[in-house]
Amino acid sequence: QVTLVESGGGLVQAGGSLRLTCVASGVMFSNNRMGWYRQAPGKQRELVATVTSGGTTNYANSVEDRFTISRDNPKNTIYLQMNNLKPEDTGVYYCNWRRTVTPVSTYWGQGTQVTVSS
Repeated sequence: QVTLVESGGGLVQAGGSLRLTCVASGVMFSNNRMGWYRQAPGKQRELVATVTSGGTTNYANSVEDRFTISRDNPKNTIYLQMNNLKPEDTGVYYCNWRRTVTPVSTYWGQGTQVTVSS
């Protein structure tokens, strides 16, 4: 049974910071990519940042100079440090785990709300 549990969301003023955490259980230690996606009201879910089990990171252009993704492999945990938050960062942030070798599989967390007030 694969589970992803997110935490760390909340309400913050513009310019503030938050740190999201996602703990994965029941998943492989290697050959995977974990990441964060977000969905604002009325919009599609979009990529925020990902990190592979080998440490390769990828960021959306809108966040790459403000957010940092990291992972602790032995703990199957990823973090998203979000600095200089903007109102447009508001949304539900979802953790994702994806196996990168066949057979490919993917799992989602339940989401955590991030609200940035202006």
